[in-house]
Amino acid sequence: MKRFLTALAPAALIALSTVAPAAAEKLSLSTLSNYLNSLGTVQADFVQTNDDGSRSNGQVTIKRPGRMRLDYGSGNDALVLVSGGQVGVFDPGSNEPPQRFPLSQTPLSVILKRNVDLNAAKMVVSHREENGDTIVRAQDPDHPDYGYIDLIFSATPVLKAWVIHDEAGGSTTVQLTKMSLGGSVSDREFNIRSEADRRGTPLD
Repeated sequence: MKRFLTALAPAALIALSTVAPAAAEKLSLSTLSNYLNSLGTVQADFVQTNDDGSRSNGQVTIKRPGRMRLDYGSGNDALVLVSGGQVGVFDPGSNEPPQRFPLSQTPLSVILKRNVDLNAAKMVVSHREENGDTIVRAQDPDHPDYGYIDLIFSATPVLKAWVIHDEAGGSTTVQLTKMSLGGSVSDREFNIRSEADRRGTPLD
């Protein structure tokens, strides 16, 4: 699971019902930055495709800035929480506390930061249009060794998926569907320590 995040966090290439124009142009980096910065709370279903071809699904909640929750079931099933600058990975087959590591060491930090600026120097590795979608490959310019993330946007724009590539060459794809925006989600839903206590695996 840690590799999934440092590779980070969930997708499978996408098929939404939007039909894009045959001669669609890629959206500008400024347009995409403004879109990402406009997102507050986002909830969606996801399908995750791992580097070995295995798949899993669940629900993702994003609360910008800095918070994400990836539920792979309910109760004590697998769970990934992002908050307080940390990532916590809960393994349902373990009685140990969750694995934790800095969010800054994963490419997801690119889209969870308070102010996303895809125009920043060395942030974007590539920027292209493909089948009506705009695909942006981005990385932390201060830590390119932490891997990079492909962000896939429809022409609307809507974030359809991301693909995380880790430093070892692996990749994890997360496809988003049934996205809803807004609403109120308690910060406790992202609290790694509270979830560890609830599961009886308290942090040190």
